[in-house]
Amino acid sequence: MNSENSGAAPPFRQVAISSWENEGGAPAEAPQAGANTVEDAVEIPLLTNAELVQLRIRVIALENIVIALLSKASDEQLRLVAELAAHISPRPGFTPHPLTTRASTQMLQLADRATRFRGLATP
Repeated sequence: MNSENSGAAPPFRQVAISSWENEGGAPAEAPQAGANTVEDAVEIPLLTNAELVQLRIRVIALENIVIALLSKASDEQLRLVAELAAHISPRPGFTPHPLTTRASTQMLQLADRATRFRGLATP
C-alpha cells in the first residue's frame, strides 16, 4: 500500500502545505530574495488602472482553467484540495490573515464549481 492511501500525509506534502501558512509561501525563517533587511527592499510602484483590469482578467481566466482541470480530477485529488483548504491557518501566535482565510474558502468554492461543471461537461 502506498503512503497516499495509508491516511498519513507524506513528509514532502506536509512541508509544501506548511510553507503556505505565512500568506506568501516562503518559509518564515528564510529572507525574501534580494531583500535581507527593510533598507534593502525595493519600492514597488502602484499598479495603474489598466494593469489592475488586466490582472483581474487573468485571474478570472486562471480560475476558469483551474475549474476545467479540477473537473477532470479524481475524487482523491479533490479531497486533497479540501484538505489543503482546511489546513490553511495562521501560524501559532499570529492573527488570522483575512485574505488567507478567504483564499481557503475560495479553494473550496473552486472545487465545488469544478464538481458541478463535471456533470455539465460533455465527453
